[in-house]
Amino acid sequence: MCAGCHERQGGAGVTRILITGGRGFLGRNLAAHLLERKDCETTIVGREDSTEILKVGLLAADVIFHLAGVNRPGDPSGFEEGNVGLTEHICQVLRDGKRSPKIVFSSSIQAEFDNPYGASKAKAENVLRQFASDTGACVRIFRLKNLFGKWCRPNYNSVTATFCHNIARDLPIVISDPAREVELSYVDDVVEALLAEVDGPKAEGETCALIPSYHIQLGDLAVRIQMFHEMKNTLTAPNFADWFNRALYATYLSYVPPAALRSALEIKTDTRGNLAEFIKEEHFGQIFISRTKPGVTRGNHYHHTKTEKFFVVEGEGLIRMRAVEGGPVEEYLVRGGEYQVIDIPPGTTHSITNVGSNEMVTLFWSSEMFDPNHPDTYYLSVDFVEPSKSMSLEIV
Repeated sequence: MCAGCHERQGGAGVTRILITGGRGFLGRNLAAHLLERKDCETTIVGREDSTEILKVGLLAADVIFHLAGVNRPGDPSGFEEGNVGLTEHICQVLRDGKRSPKIVFSSSIQAEFDNPYGASKAKAENVLRQFASDTGACVRIFRLKNLFGKWCRPNYNSVTATFCHNIARDLPIVISDPAREVELSYVDDVVEALLAEVDGPKAEGETCALIPSYHIQLGDLAVRIQMFHEMKNTLTAPNFADWFNRALYATYLSYVPPAALRSALEIKTDTRGNLAEFIKEEHFGQIFISRTKPGVTRGNHYHHTKTEKFFVVEGEGLIRMRAVEGGPVEEYLVRGGEYQVIDIPPGTTHSITNVGSNEMVTLFWSSEMFDPNHPDTYYLSVDFVEPSKSMSLEIV
């Protein structure tokens, strides 16, 4: 059993947490999640805070997330001071105060390599292992990979942050070897693993096995981010079934300047009203929106495989559909505010008419992106004359 893991100094059911480096990339993301929890009292300490503030926080904490460190000092000696020296100081303060809280340390996979940064992280790990051995404290060491996510500093030590920042501003990026592969971990995946340490496990050890990572070539990484940047023009979204794409797009969007978050859709106008595509994706289809003038009818066509959904957001519309082989006409009166969706099956000619006195606003979804070479759209009035149409559909 690890001494300190069961202690709660902040009152019944409240865990006092200290984050060193709490204003850095990982610290800010972790703090944002912890501050949402009512069962935790979180203190953030940064390099601008005094050693006394750090001491007070250390002696009160039940769980310490030691995320502070140095990775690009002006002088190589800064690695020793910022990574090893600070860790030694933390352990000494806890020894002097006879405190053995749980310590979660953000190390790096570089600790396995012979370079100044990696060596300093490895030494800091050993300092913590010795502290755990001497005091029985819970020490958890996370050897993190290259992280990406919101709030990471661009043009520093994250290629993802630099790509996102520069591409979002139409600035050039430099790729010396597009085929070079990097292994990335998403900050929210890391935070999830760190948060699990607040309540357990209660055994000393090293862990990072539960944090997913993604292997990607630098050229592919740049292409994906560039595609996100061009979405405002192409309207084509990536495959968001891929979690990495969702995480990378969220990261990119966090670097877009506020003024560039607004984009205008291309509006196609005619005598019926106007229409604009909103978003499309190969596996999802596409969404578009239209405004239709009173008395105007849209549609009178059918599809063989393509399916659609009609959603009148504002106004009043009459949707009519009929099997292409003939038969009765089905009618659906829909009004904005009722939030009714009408599905359009294949092999059914259909139309929508604005039967209200004001403009009708309709949201359309199509099961496939429009392909002008294979539109799968054929004109046929819902009120077609059955004998002639039946002959044209005669099965040979």
